[in-house]
Amino acid sequence: MALIKRFRIKSFKEQQTLLQLDRVSMFYDKRRILNDISFKVNRAEVLGLLGPNGAGKSTIMKILMGIEQQKSGKIFLKGTDCTNIPIYERSSMFRLSYCPQYGGYFYDLTVLENLTAVAEIHIKEKNLRMSKIDKIVGQFGFDSILHTKAKTISGGERRKLAIGMAIINDPEILLLDEPYAALDILSVKMIQEIIINLQSMENMSIIVTDHNASDLLKTVDRCLVLANTKIIASGSPQEIINDTHARSVYFGNEFKIN
Repeated sequence: MALIKRFRIKSFKEQQTLLQLDRVSMFYDKRRILNDISFKVNRAEVLGLLGPNGAGKSTIMKILMGIEQQKSGKIFLKGTDCTNIPIYERSSMFRLSYCPQYGGYFYDLTVLENLTAVAEIHIKEKNLRMSKIDKIVGQFGFDSILHTKAKTISGGERRKLAIGMAIINDPEILLLDEPYAALDILSVKMIQEIIINLQSMENMSIIVTDHNASDLLKTVDRCLVLANTKIIASGSPQEIINDTHARSVYFGNEFKIN
């Protein structure tokens, strides 16, 4: 069973904790979504979040970013309690960025206009701003679609654009919510390669959620499985696959990575 990341597990080399959830709980109305969830993310580690629909994966992303406020528990970024710090300060002070499952770009703007709009917010000096845009254009292969409106490019290219916009501010921690959703096989592979390159070349810590367990497990160093409001399994992709509880609740006994 060959994994894309069989050649390296960078998180074992850099044990500096950048992000920590400490006993986070969340309710929607009276329905409990998360119950005392705790985990850490190290520098340059790719962490996966798996679980059935409604398990709280996207909720965790929104809580981390400050889009939603947990009912109890704390969020730490680089050792600082960020529980009550708003979105814009989490982004600027702690270099945290979020790429949502849907959108993340301006539909009626070109690829270049999208990148420029975000760059103008984060980078004041014009030469540095243009240099950063040029780097992302080359890194993501946007040259041929640079002046094409986002609404006319493919789903895979839109997902790449959203990720490119999310990393304009050079985040140390990137949150990717279902980056493989509704993509074809080649586009999924393209996004997987981007994730691995951001980790290896930019030293970026990344949290990824997705419904496609096979695709997600090919790109992560470590994974958590959520079910029934709790983390029911945690470990490397192989450990997760072999976990009896995770198989019974989520994967099923026939699951394997293709």
